[in-house]
Amino acid sequence: MRFENQLVHGTLIRRYKRFLADVKLDNGTEVIAHCTNSGSMKSCLEEGAEVYLTPVDDPKRKTRFTWEMIKINNDWVGINTSVPNKLAFDAVSSGIIPELSGYTLVKREVQFGDSRFDIYAENAQEKCFVEVKNVSMKAGKYALFPDAVTTRGRKHLKTLMQVKAEGMRAVMLYVIQRSDVNIFAPAKEIDPGYAETLKEAFDAGVEILPMQVKVTPQSIDFTRKLPFEL
Repeated sequence: MRFENQLVHGTLIRRYKRFLADVKLDNGTEVIAHCTNSGSMKSCLEEGAEVYLTPVDDPKRKTRFTWEMIKINNDWVGINTSVPNKLAFDAVSSGIIPELSGYTLVKREVQFGDSRFDIYAENAQEKCFVEVKNVSMKAGKYALFPDAVTTRGRKHLKTLMQVKAEGMRAVMLYVIQRSDVNIFAPAKEIDPGYAETLKEAFDAGVEILPMQVKVTPQSIDFTRKLPFEL
């Protein structure tokens, strides 16, 4: 995925009210950027760090910038939580991810039971529901999810188990927007309930697919599948 507009460079002053961040641009101007990440942003929030923003030309928007990434440990970490869904849809549609290739019909935001899944794909052999989650937190070599308690995330896992029970393919796709990790795992200390449900879902046949991406100011692209530990 290439960014359509040239990103604007600056320095993070602070993030507040979950969805707002003050940023000092290179020209000295201080602006307010929209932060799509509603989580704690643990391990990817550092005041004074370099950031990149997308300029937004929308009169309906109160903020004129969207925060895309932050530089942590000399590498870019993607914090825009809307990016993984677009990345995943494009990847499934074009067959970039081998484990999710070969589908002739791919849709976004499809309802099943009491949940709405990010991607639905099918071919002559199977039907598949995919839930996509953004991962930006790390601890040592581990990429961890979630960075805050998520009852919605547990609900998605339980519904994916229903999908599998009805004979369809169910996939939990984690898009890891940082390059300084080697293994994916649930954040048991933050949300033990989610970790337990993920293990239950895996045992029930729900597939776990942690995919790492390379984040740069020009583009964000899938690089490799990571192993996982439950």
